[in-house]
Amino acid sequence: MTTSPADPPKGAGRGGQGLKLLAVTACPTGIAHTYMAAEKLAQAARALGHEIKVETQGSIGAENILSDNDVRDADAVIIAADKDVDRSRFVGKRVLSVGVAEGIRHPERLIERVQSAPVYGSETADGAGTGGGAAGAAAGAGAGRERGVTYKALMNGVSYMIPFVVVGGLLIAISLAVGGHPQADGGLVIPDGSFWKHVNDIGVIGFTLMVPVLSGYIAYAIGDRPALVPGMIGGWIANTGALYDSKAGAGFIGAIVTGFLAGYLVHWIKKVEVPAFVRPIMPIIVIPIVATTALGLFFIYVIGRPISWVFTHLTGWLGGMTGSSAVLLGAILGLMIAFDMGGPVNKTAFLFGAGLIASGNQTVMGMCAAAIPVMPLGQGLATLIRRRLYSEQDRETGMAALFMGLFGISEGAIPFAAARPAQVIPANMLGGAVAGAVAGTAGVTDAVPHGGPIVAVLGAVGGMPVFFLAVAIGTVVTALTTVTLVDVSERRKSNATAASLNRVPALAGAGAGAGGAGAVASAGAGSGTGTDAGAGAVRGTATATLAKAPAAEARTEEKAPAGAADQVLSGYLTEQTVRSQLAAGEKEAAIREMAELAAGTGKVADVAELVRVALAREAQGTTGLGEEIAIPHAKTDAVTAPVVGFARSADGIDWGSPDGTLAKLVFLIAVPEAAAGDEHLRILSLLSRKLMDSDFRARLQGAEDTAAILRTLGEVH
Repeated sequence: MTTSPADPPKGAGRGGQGLKLLAVTACPTGIAHTYMAAEKLAQAARALGHEIKVETQGSIGAENILSDNDVRDADAVIIAADKDVDRSRFVGKRVLSVGVAEGIRHPERLIERVQSAPVYGSETADGAGTGGGAAGAAAGAGAGRERGVTYKALMNGVSYMIPFVVVGGLLIAISLAVGGHPQADGGLVIPDGSFWKHVNDIGVIGFTLMVPVLSGYIAYAIGDRPALVPGMIGGWIANTGALYDSKAGAGFIGAIVTGFLAGYLVHWIKKVEVPAFVRPIMPIIVIPIVATTALGLFFIYVIGRPISWVFTHLTGWLGGMTGSSAVLLGAILGLMIAFDMGGPVNKTAFLFGAGLIASGNQTVMGMCAAAIPVMPLGQGLATLIRRRLYSEQDRETGMAALFMGLFGISEGAIPFAAARPAQVIPANMLGGAVAGAVAGTAGVTDAVPHGGPIVAVLGAVGGMPVFFLAVAIGTVVTALTTVTLVDVSERRKSNATAASLNRVPALAGAGAGAGGAGAVASAGAGSGTGTDAGAGAVRGTATATLAKAPAAEARTEEKAPAGAADQVLSGYLTEQTVRSQLAAGEKEAAIREMAELAAGTGKVADVAELVRVALAREAQGTTGLGEEIAIPHAKTDAVTAPVVGFARSADGIDWGSPDGTLAKLVFLIAVPEAAAGDEHLRILSLLSRKLMDSDFRARLQGAEDTAAILRTLGEVH
């Protein structure tokens, strides 16, 4: 069946019957909101007399997948998601794309809106033509409260770039450490043709691809597949200064520029009306060729040459400063080294210092060498001292950055800078300036064109104690400044989001606000980079950090009613982990009380650490779902096996829920850090669905004692 913009009529499907609807729900890091939105849409569709099938894309993976037959027979499709969902399979269907929060808050409204939504793939659809991309999704969202197109595109690029940074950087560092031979001048050389030279070459390839991948996937998130080629080629051009007479390419900052230019250029080209016979070749031939050529020439002739001119004159200006204050020169060089980590500003300072080595002036390179490792070391340290601000992927990237920093590979900090440029780049520059200034004050020298602790260990640095002091001070300044700026930024985002969501009235019975948190999830960046790299924003309830937990161990010691221990939430929740009334009146005390409750099972090795991790998760974004529900959770080695606790609060606890309701039904989920499996995620998905049933919540709230609570929760299966 082909759906035209004129059909079906509102409120009716074939033969005047209810509509046949499809839906996809997803949140970027969690699982609870994915299933809550699915349940709410299913309930609303049934109440309105429509048929619906919902595909969920949670942490477990895609479930209830929509088949080709489902799509062929459907009248319309609702996408309630805070991450990219492939819409190419829905060409020719009415498609409405919103944030996952809307699927929970206003399912009836979405079913009404989708009946007049544009047909995807038509000239009137998102972005026109067969693309659409993120820009189209945002346009279709209306009041859907999705993340902005710019943010989602940047995070998309960063998430694909991170593996290249880590693999390339670590291979280079390992090959130098194991296969490098110290030279008389203090440098390291890997013999040509050796095994470790080949390992080094592979790492260099990873670094070379890093920048075009960042650009390409930023473009892809905006303009869909036709934008991938111009984005990647544009990124390569930006990183290849020889194409526009520059000794240093534009680096990752240039890649961000070309990524957005390519994405929006392709998005604009899609809107151009072309004859029908040309449309089939537009996305695979015409658009990529036109966009790639236009973007490449624009960068080479319009953007690239000014970049070359600026940095040529900047080198001359630096040369005129060599006789002035060493402290000022060191601070300026440190700022430049830290600004773009391998980009044109960095390379200008580096080449300036390296060029003076031959003339006998090694102090300028000494300033640069002290600043070079500060960025990756500082960002890695930041993930250790304030873990709650970073996702698990961010922390893993941070460990890799620490290792790269030891070998003077400043690119290790790029995922953090790309994910949070407004916070990370100023922090990097401040730390780099401090390191450069300290090195300049003491006249630190470097005899080789490289930086980081590795050159000092190999004997190329003069004034080694001050060199290490400069690196240490710069690293600490970078880390402390980063966590301060990120913390302030995330608090502002959380407050603004909560205030915005609280201003939007919820439909009666529509699950008010339960998805607000999920709608604003990270990524992190950068790294999420976040990666959740926008780490610290209000996130989904059950995060991907809980993604690997084992099935419940057999329990014979529990004192629950007969059969309950192995039935209620797969045995994770027992009589020992249920409390009919919480004594605590505020969130932190409630989490501590529930952690102590869980400790009664013997599966909590460190109550204080469990509380700390759970509170750190709360600092990233509330786990209050709305509907008087909260599900705090923690992944930590403070527990030796998965455990679930449940407690009620008579007066309710302010959990910062998006709909403003006080939490009266509180579940605590804790799993070991190194756990494996997805049984707890299955339980959480079932629990999330069941909690959307107002009658179930009422019976759970009204259960007279622990046994009645267990019987009620036993319905979750």
